[in-house]
Parts: sequence; C-alpha cells; structure tokens
Amino acid sequence: MSIHFSTEKEERRHNGSAANFPIVVLYYGLSTREVRYRIMALLTEPIGSIPRPPELIDALGKWSAGAIQQSEYEQTLDTALRDTIRRFEETGSPVITDGEQAKPSFATYPLTGVANLAADGVTIPFADGHTRQLPRLNGGPFRYGTFAETYLKNAMRLTRLPVKQAVISVSALSLLYPAAAIAGYSHDQFEQELLDEAESDIRRCLLAGAHCVQIDFTEGRLSLKLDPSGGLLRKFVELNNQVLCRFTAEDRSLIGVHSCPGGDKDSTHSASVDYAGLLPALFWLPAGRFYLQLASEPDRKRVLGLIKQYRQPDQVVFVGVTDPITPRIESPREVCDAVIEAASFIPPDRLGTTDDCGFAPFADDVSTARDIAFDKIRARVEGTRMAAKEMGL
Repeated sequence: MSIHFSTEKEERRHNGSAANFPIVVLYYGLSTREVRYRIMALLTEPIGSIPRPPELIDALGKWSAGAIQQSEYEQTLDTALRDTIRRFEETGSPVITDGEQAKPSFATYPLTGVANLAADGVTIPFADGHTRQLPRLNGGPFRYGTFAETYLKNAMRLTRLPVKQAVISVSALSLLYPAAAIAGYSHDQFEQELLDEAESDIRRCLLAGAHCVQIDFTEGRLSLKLDPSGGLLRKFVELNNQVLCRFTAEDRSLIGVHSCPGGDKDSTHSASVDYAGLLPALFWLPAGRFYLQLASEPDRKRVLGLIKQYRQPDQVVFVGVTDPITPRIESPREVCDAVIEAASFIPPDRLGTTDDCGFAPFADDVSTARDIAFDKIRARVEGTRMAAKEMGL
C-alpha cells in the first residue's frame, strides 16, 4: 500500500467510503510516543462500554450523593479514562471508545442535570429477575442535559486513534413520556423536541470528529417481546427514521445502529425474541452500519442467512464475535472461524466484527472483570486479522 493517511477523515475524502478500503491508522502510543501503524483489511470496532474501576464507581456514587466535591470525582474519572484508553490501544484495536466511563448508563446520559423528571418510569425486566427503571417526564420542555460530544472530546484529547461515539436512540427516550398526557405539554410537542435533541446529539459528534456514531437500539428486539404484533417496533423504526433522514447520505454512511437483546449483570431482556421478526424492519433504517449481536446466538448460520436476505447492498454489518455475558475468553481461532463463516453470507467489503454488546452499559454493573473485557477485545482484533489473512484480503 503506497498511501498512508494521518487521519481517518483524510482517508474518507480520498476514497469516498472507508468501508471499501483497509483502515490505516497512524497514532502515537501514550507511553512511548512511538509512531505505529495499524492495518486491518477487515473492519473491527468495539460497541462501547468497559467495566469501570471500583474507585470510579465509588466516586460516582459519592458525588451523586453530594459526599465529595465534583473536582474529586473528575480527578478519579480522568484517571479511569486514561487507563481505559491506554489499555484499548494496547489491544491493537484500530478504533476505540472512551469505555463510557463517564456515563451513568448508555440510555440515561442525556438526562444528567435534567430537573423535570420523576423516578417512576418504564421498568425493563431481565431474564434473571432484576430490573432497570427509566425516569418519567413530568413536564416540558424536553431538553438534553448532556450531549455525547462531551465524552467524545474528552477521549479524543488522549489518543491519536479514531474514536467512535455511542448515542442513545430517539425511540428509547420516547419511553420517558407517560401513558397519561402531561398537562400543558402534549405528546406531539415532546416528540418534536426529542427528535431535535436526538439529531443534535448525533450531529455534534460528527462535527467534533467522531470516527462514526453508533445509535444504541437495544429496545428494538425488546419491543417484539412487549408487542408481538410488531406495532411498537414499527413506531420505534419510524422515530429513528425521522432522525436519520435529517442527515445526508454521506453522514449516514458514518452512522450505525446497534441491536442486541440487552446485556446487564450477565443477563438479557429479550434473547428469546427471534431475529426474524426484527431484521426486516431494522435494515430499512437508512444507516450505513449495523452492529449485531451474534456470538451468543444459538443458530448463527440461520441469522446470517436472514442478514443476507434483508441487508441493503450499501450497508456494512459488524457481526458480534465475542460474548460479554460469559467470562470465557474466546480464542483468536474461534473469532477467525466465525468471521470466515460470516463472510460466506456477507461480502468481505461489507463485513466487520464487533462485540455482542457493551461490557458494562450501566455504570454499576461489575459482573464482568475489566481485564476480561480487554482480553476479549484483543481476541476479537487478533482473530479478525487472522481471518483477513486466511481469506487473502
């Protein structure tokens, strides 16, 4: 290869689409400042979250309770973030995230600092019996308290690697509005303001230089459990379409959608729901990238057949090759075999690998050890590289 690009943006300008070209990344290691290159013939990206260190979880709890100053919390957060990015770089991953170290959860980060909320919102049950509960909106207007670009910029100052940014879907936040109408603030008013805020969340990340923006849409599969008729799923897809259609085709090539059956405390909320009900609707979303849980799926070939049937020609699919729910670390050989299997259903220039889900989407989730998360990521990177070599890419 004769051309090296110092930034991923330069590569896109030269080639039109990074999906059709090996990722070539020039970056400086934080410890040695040594210039290194990472070359991947197949795309590979993480989903997002990494288990937080105990010190950070403790500091977040104390800060939320007013027991420590914000400056003390931010110092602990900065230490955790630096360690996360250093360890991400050491895995060889060509694209990283901030590990969502500062997010209270993947779903509720925009609500940080928002006052017009009550605690008794929609409850999401998991298979092991535990639940997570969303807040409930009790008045208008609706505004984000925090935008994801805050996390992105904080991470980008610490690395030369491309950083992707996860954002929560507009459909997940639509659940904040209660079944009973809010006096003086209609559902239609809320929905329009929500669409504007969700668009802004994505656009800010793109303008800040995100490698790509991933919309977390874990409620897609859950919607079919709550409403097997598919009506709720169609509503969710419609809402996300309204946001995506506000972007250009070039922008949408850098926007992805992540779907999984949930992952929290080593349990899921909708793994029993058949992918066959989700994928036809999912691939109608005008996004360029799709990140799909697959490693933990009992019949991967069947799901890959569905992906082949419903994927649009210009859509890139990142298949899950590591399972955050289990502590067993996949070998690079296992990952390689899973990639080669997927390549018989998805063209290699439209294929990537990822993790099934984030390793700790909620800040207090300590079910997965931090070391295990990075070992799994390393296996994914090495196995993807091995597959590319064996496939002659």
